[in-house]
Amino acid sequence: MKCRAAVMYEQGKPAPYAESHPLVVEEITLAPPGPDDVLVEIAAAGLCHSDLSAINGSRIRTLPAVVGHECSGIVREVGSNVTELKADDHVVMAFVSSCGCCEFCQDGRANLCGSSWESRKNGTLQGGGRYIQRASDSVELNHYSGISAFAEYAVVSKNSLVKIDPAISLEDACIFGCAVLTGVGAVVNTAKIALGSTVAVVGLGGVGLSAVLGAKASGAAEIFAFDVSNDKLDLALTLGATQVFNVTDPDHVERAREASRGGLQFVFEMAGVPAATETAYGVVRRGGKVVLAGLPDPSTRFELPLEFSASNEIAVVGSYMGSSVPRRDIVRFLTMYQSGQLPVNKLRSGTVTLDTINEGFDRLAKGKSVRDLLIFPS
Repeated sequence: MKCRAAVMYEQGKPAPYAESHPLVVEEITLAPPGPDDVLVEIAAAGLCHSDLSAINGSRIRTLPAVVGHECSGIVREVGSNVTELKADDHVVMAFVSSCGCCEFCQDGRANLCGSSWESRKNGTLQGGGRYIQRASDSVELNHYSGISAFAEYAVVSKNSLVKIDPAISLEDACIFGCAVLTGVGAVVNTAKIALGSTVAVVGLGGVGLSAVLGAKASGAAEIFAFDVSNDKLDLALTLGATQVFNVTDPDHVERAREASRGGLQFVFEMAGVPAATETAYGVVRRGGKVVLAGLPDPSTRFELPLEFSASNEIAVVGSYMGSSVPRRDIVRFLTMYQSGQLPVNKLRSGTVTLDTINEGFDRLAKGKSVRDLLIFPS
């Protein structure tokens, strides 16, 4: 079948992206799904900082590729081996397609399953297949994170899909595959915060604000939020933050430590930059935990304060995809959304179409949006 998609041929094009057009909208041809794959009509896709890091070249990707990894949609066709899904099922996609049988999966750490890492690097689906061609000349295009969400349709592995309640808005559901899974997961899976805990979130993009929501839903007594944007700080207050601090204030660490009576128990670094990590270390209390969930440029380094960490018993732990099991956590987080505990609809900044998607990434790069959604007109 033929459909329209946003294709990236070159990384590192300069902003403004509305002028340089790192994403080229063109017609593609999708082959029918293989035995273990599924054809999905995309309903909505989130514009995420992980996509921006591919556009600006800080994280290398296999090109050319149809971009996008955070989305929801409706199943239209299933492969011969797919029994758990059928046409018209509503689904959310997870950007790590786990195998279900390796050591990590058996230990409840599906986010660390290595079965799809090689295929993601090679630009194929988990089973090794490649199903995308440029319609004009049949040149093969690569899959992006096994999903390629910035298209009207996508062929994906069945292991990338989580069936959801069809009563849930697909526009709201789409960000559960990345932003919510990563942010809320870091709070409830990685840190496992207890009722009454004190929490700080450094960096208030879609993932960081999801962590604020997760901390509130988990019963945190205090939630301190840190960012460079006053608009995002104001939004954090509406989502449950108890105090906010603009990190451009040179005294923000001292002010936060004083307000928290010596620091906070759990500090989540969600920006993936050294300055945010420095703030995180600055506001954690003795015996506390720093959770690193922001995805940095692979070349980024941070000088660990060893004496401070040892003498104050500071635990440092990474969190990838919120230490989540997608088929478990997407469903339970959506249940929390339905009950009003995770009002993620408040994270939505605006919408774009395929024809305005580059402008959307300009807004994201400037910090003007939390989560713009790519919507396909009916």
